[in-house]
Amino acid sequence: MNELFSVKDQVVVITGGTGVLGACIGEYLALQGAKVVLMGRRKEEGDRLVAEINAKGGEALFLVTDVMDAEVLQANCDEIMARYGRVDALLNAAGGNMPGATIAPGNTFFDVKIEEFQKVLNVNLTGTVLPTQIFLKPMVEAGRGSIVNFSSMAAFRPMTRVLGYAAAKAGISNFTAFLANEVATKFTSDIRVNAIAPGFFLTNQNRALLTNADGSLTERGNDVIRQTPFKRFGRPEELCGTIQYLISDASSFVTGTVAVVDGGFNAFAM
Repeated sequence: MNELFSVKDQVVVITGGTGVLGACIGEYLALQGAKVVLMGRRKEEGDRLVAEINAKGGEALFLVTDVMDAEVLQANCDEIMARYGRVDALLNAAGGNMPGATIAPGNTFFDVKIEEFQKVLNVNLTGTVLPTQIFLKPMVEAGRGSIVNFSSMAAFRPMTRVLGYAAAKAGISNFTAFLANEVATKFTSDIRVNAIAPGFFLTNQNRALLTNADGSLTERGNDVIRQTPFKRFGRPEELCGTIQYLISDASSFVTGTVAVVDGGFNAFAM
């Protein structure tokens, strides 16, 4: 049997693990044989997800975390190392947005609330850099590992409205390329750093922006579908194959890239 794409027995840490995308990816990887650690703020939801995964035959653990708190993250890492002895992969899926960091159709740039803009930069960008600092250390000590950051379509194009989120995601793409070079040249080429850029997937964060209460599309939802050649939103499980590729030996010569999973959105011109 070809084991090129195998993630069996990998210890995979996922920040934002209680979100729609993080939870789906976590369950998938656990059922592929990985030992998955879901990390997030919502303990009740995290415990529920872990119970479901374990009931299906996977192995999962939930840890309460704060991606903006180095002490909490270090405690998480220490607990994982005590339990498993290593970290093979880190998926930085934590993120979010705030109304004050967006520009509603009736507003202008002058209405942006700088404090909320800063919070969005922090949770998305700093909330990727800080966990990476913590969880990269055991990878360096082991001499191998894989990091996958979560970028966005908003990193490629200056989309209307999402000022803070787009700035943060552009920063994540840049950080991914920077860190790939930094790690390979100063530590080892057996640690790879890549990112995934999902197209438009319905999540708790954007559902009200893209769909109405009756399930029909909002004006912005229609705009998205019009620019997506597949003419639909992505399904969370459609990210799993790309994630598996990026943390498996199948991508052993791949680093510093942003893998686009978007139904053609970024390729659409007119």
